[in-house]
Parts: sequence; C-alpha cells; structure tokens
Amino acid sequence: MTADAVPLDRRARRRQETIEEVLDIAVEIMTEQGVAGLSIGEVARRMGIRPPSLYVYFPSKEAIYDALFARGAREIGQLTATESEKLLDNAKPGQPLAEIMLDAARTFVRWTMEHPAYTQLLYWRPVPGFEPSPEAFAPAVAMVEISRHRFTELQRRGFIRADASVDDVQRDWVVILTGVVTRQIANAPHEKFDEGRFSSALSDLVTMFPRHYEPSSPATTAASTATSTRGSRNERKR
Repeated sequence: MTADAVPLDRRARRRQETIEEVLDIAVEIMTEQGVAGLSIGEVARRMGIRPPSLYVYFPSKEAIYDALFARGAREIGQLTATESEKLLDNAKPGQPLAEIMLDAARTFVRWTMEHPAYTQLLYWRPVPGFEPSPEAFAPAVAMVEISRHRFTELQRRGFIRADASVDDVQRDWVVILTGVVTRQIANAPHEKFDEGRFSSALSDLVTMFPRHYEPSSPATTAASTATSTRGSRNERKR
C-alpha cells in the first residue's frame, strides 16, 4: 500500500502545483489586461499547452475566477487577522483611535494596491455574471467577522463611543479604505503607496474617522457642560 500511495501523492502534488501555476498566470494576465481580460486560451498559451488541457483542472473560466477569489480572500483575510490581533495587543488606554487604526489601514491599502487583480475581483464587479461560490466567499465572510470583533473589542475598552453601532463603525471604515483603493487603482494604478495621489491621503482620512466615533474627552465634556450651564443661566436672566 505504501508503494501505491507514493505515486498517488506525487500525482496529487503535481496536480496541485499545476493548479497553482494556472492561477499565478491568470493573475499575471488580469494584472496586465484587467480582470475581464482573462481567457483560457491565453493561460494555455503561456503555459505551453493546448486549451482543452486546462479543463482537466478547471471546468470553466468562471471556475478560475472562483479559485482566485478564494485565494485572494484567504490572503487578505489572514493579513487582517494578524493586523487585528497586533492592533488589540498594542492598544494602550488613552491612546487616540486614529493612532491605533492607522497601521492596519496602511497594511490593507498597501496590499490591495500591490495586488490589483485580486482587489478588483474581491471589491468590484468586473466580470458580468460572476458570483463567487459559498466556499470561495467564506474567507471574506470570516474577514468581516474578524473586523467586527476588532471594533467590538475597541468599543468595550472605551476607544469607541458606547452608543455607536459597531455595524456603522465597520461600514464607514470599509468605505474609507476601499474608497481610497478604488480611486487609486482606477486613476493612477502605477503609483506607489507612499506617493499615490489618493493613498497619500490615507492618514488624514483615518484621522477624520474617529471624530465621529471616539468618546468625548473629559476636558471636552467639562467644557461642553460649562457652556451649556452658562447658556441656561443667561436664558433665565433674559
């Protein structure tokens, strides 16, 4: 049985290596020609094989898209999980929320700019009619839950207002990050992260984000209360 298992393992390993090669080449094509520019024929040509041979590994072009969606979602999901854990471990009492979130924002935007094919497939709808399978979509769902847990924990620790909706916090955070990425890739895809017309605005946008969700500082609350009290006294005098 062992002798029979060895060739089988080798065949399985070779098959997986070929699948990964197909996906790597598909990413190259999509990066060069856009996600919708992927074709079975071009993948086969670059691999030096006939197009029908690819159907042994993927039954359709949509199946390649599905595998790429799953691969990209896993990569950015793992990155998000690592950054979220680091963020929560390093957050210090009294630290500004923007300072806590900035590294995570930079990591996400940098990755998406460096992987434009995955980014378009994950966050845009560049292929008419394509919908990821539940299995391919699962890592994306897990990533959302990781992000939601991060904001829930930050709220529990007092970095986010107690009355704020975590769903709203997460929605607005995603809008900021994907908005920066979308504008950058759509308008200046060849610019580097630190020099990008839109990516260079990330720090300012992250600084704006907490203004709506951070709790008021004791000093601000006291000043607001004093102003309100003076206003009430003046009103009584009138």
